[in-house]
Amino acid sequence: MARENKNELTITRVFDAPRGKVWKAWTDPEELKKWWGPKNFTAPVSKIDLRVGGKYLSCMRAPDGKDYWSTGVYREIVPMERIVVTDSFADEKGNVVPASHYGMTEDFPLELLVTVTFEQLGNKTKMVLRHEGIPEGMMRELTETGWSESFDKLAEHIAASGTRIIAERGKQEVVITRLFDAPRDLVFRANTDRDLISQWWGPKRLTTTIDKMDAKPGGQWRFVQRDAAGKEYAFHGVYHEVRSPGLIIDTFEFEGMPGHVSLETCTLEEIGGKTKMIGRSVYQTIEDRDNMLKSGMEEGVFETMDRLAELLAKLQIRKAA
Repeated sequence: MARENKNELTITRVFDAPRGKVWKAWTDPEELKKWWGPKNFTAPVSKIDLRVGGKYLSCMRAPDGKDYWSTGVYREIVPMERIVVTDSFADEKGNVVPASHYGMTEDFPLELLVTVTFEQLGNKTKMVLRHEGIPEGMMRELTETGWSESFDKLAEHIAASGTRIIAERGKQEVVITRLFDAPRDLVFRANTDRDLISQWWGPKRLTTTIDKMDAKPGGQWRFVQRDAAGKEYAFHGVYHEVRSPGLIIDTFEFEGMPGHVSLETCTLEEIGGKTKMIGRSVYQTIEDRDNMLKSGMEEGVFETMDRLAELLAKLQIRKAA
């Protein structure tokens, strides 16, 4: 749905995905490349420095091979809720150029402003985009069409990604599901082999070291993650049950918030050669569950599941070679 005011275009869309997935699509350059641009356009380049004062640089490639570059500066970032960023045409080096550089109208402003908000509606996400500074006329129509077709591609991409997070109001649990194109024994191995765990567990901006991992009833595990600055985040727990190839039950505790323990149950179901992984986390209180969701858990889950899918694909290729 689009609404027009003078020099402003507003588009509202509801996506059948949790907010973390839609947020990631806007903030992860690899994700953005999968949907950015109108129908039949591709996005071969996307660079994002996601911080206030940071810049983005994106390239849209038309069906005839012509590239259209854009850039902007982030003015406001509220994780999972709001992005405010300038928007300008650019050259391939990120220098701002007038619209006439691409053969467009001379009176098109050098800089526009884009505001995107994200609101969780159950398991869906309401996204509102406001594009300010667009002159009325043909450029307004082209801009609306471009955004609408981009969002159609975004909806298709989200639907194809497969990870779902279910967090019902008033309950102490979160349920995560993902269908992997891999046999169950391989998915089980990826969840219990310390050498494989370190390759997919957590967001890619962090490196994961396995301090201890004894995947059997009563065995303990402890994983340590580090960011580029060397800051550490440690997690640990105890295995209650490990039953190959379909069940893992353990506890989970973030050492930065000791005493807040959840019970994790991972069930693997074989479906026609593929594997449905169902992860159920039960927290001690509803408040603990809600605080975990607010911490950015959703974004991390989607990225982690995507990394696991990539690893499983690589393992199958190696096995077949």
